[in-house]
Amino acid sequence: MAKSWILTCCLLAAAATTASAQDAEVTIKRNDQQKKVDVMIGGEPFTTFMYPDTLEKPTLYPIATANGTTITRGFPLNPKPGDPTDHPHHIGLWFNFENLNGLDFWNNSYAIPPAKKDQYGWIRTQKITEAKSGRKGILAYMANWTDKAGDVILTENTRYEFSGINGQRIIDRVTTLKAVKKAVFNDAKDGMLGLRLAHELQMPTTKDEKFADSKGIVTVVKGGTDKVPTGMYRTSEGKMGDAAWSTRGVWCEVYGKMGNDSVTVAMIDHPGNPNYPTFWHARGYGLFAANPLGEKIFTNGASAKNLTLEPGQSVTFKYRVIVSNGNRALTPTQLNAEAKSFAKK
Repeated sequence: MAKSWILTCCLLAAAATTASAQDAEVTIKRNDQQKKVDVMIGGEPFTTFMYPDTLEKPTLYPIATANGTTITRGFPLNPKPGDPTDHPHHIGLWFNFENLNGLDFWNNSYAIPPAKKDQYGWIRTQKITEAKSGRKGILAYMANWTDKAGDVILTENTRYEFSGINGQRIIDRVTTLKAVKKAVFNDAKDGMLGLRLAHELQMPTTKDEKFADSKGIVTVVKGGTDKVPTGMYRTSEGKMGDAAWSTRGVWCEVYGKMGNDSVTVAMIDHPGNPNYPTFWHARGYGLFAANPLGEKIFTNGASAKNLTLEPGQSVTFKYRVIVSNGNRALTPTQLNAEAKSFAKK
C-alpha cells in the first residue's frame, strides 16, 4: 500500500511538472503614463494593449507568434517595407462598429478630414480595472463609446485573458456594452471584432488592386506581381478563400507561410453571442473580422439584424483568438475542439 501511494504521488507530481512546463507564464506590465499595457508570454513579447488619446479606439498591437513573428500589419503605426497603406483605421485587433446611432466608429482615423469628424465615434478608455500576471494573464478595462463632443452612448467593460502553451497563444475577450442612452446598432458591413493581418497572410491574387494611403494617393498593384502573400481562409463550414466572406461559421482561420513557419490565426465565435454563428467579414487583402450585425449586406438584403439597447440594457460578446505557429496549420478537428471548449466559458 505504501509503495502504491508513493508511486501515485510521483506520477501526479510528474504530471503537474509536465503541465506547468507547457503553460507559459504571462506577465502583464502597465504603463499608465504612456497609456499602454505590455503582455509577455514565456518572457517574450506577445502584444500591447494601446489606448493613447491619439487613437480613436483601443487596440492590441502588435501581435506575435510564440517565436516572435508579427502577424499584424505594421502600417500605420510602424510601417514595414511593402506594407499596404489602405484603410488606416485597421490597426491590430480591435472591437467596434460602423453604425451606432448613425455614428461610424469603425472607419474613424487620423485620415478623416476635420470637417467630417462629427460623423464618427470614439472609444475612450477611462481606466484599467484589473491587471494580473500568472498562468492566465488578466487585463480588464472600462471605456466609453462617445461622439466627437464626448457625450456617452455606451459604457464598455472588457476582460482579456491571455495564455500560451508550446507554439500557441490564446486571447479570450469578453466585452459587455451597456447603454447610457438609447443605442441602436444599425445593420452594417463593417464590424465588430477586427484584425488586420500582416502582408504575408493576405491571399495571393491575380487581380489588379488599388490602395489609397492617408493622403489619398492611390497605388495600383498589378495582379500576380505581389509574391509576398501566402494566406488562405477556411471556415468551420468548409468555405475556403474568398468564399468565406459573408458566410456564417462557428470559427474561421487564416493560414499561410511566414518565413519557415506555418502560421495560423483563428477566431472562434461563442454560442452566447447575438446572431450566432457569426458572419465572417474576411477579405483577401488582409481584413479578418467577425460581424454578427452585418446580416443585410451579407445576405444581399434577404434579412437584417439590428440591435437596440434601451438605457440600462446591456449585451455581451465573447471571442477567442488563437495564434499558432509550427510545421502545419491548425486542422478543423483541432479548431472544433477549441470551439467546444470555448463554448463552456
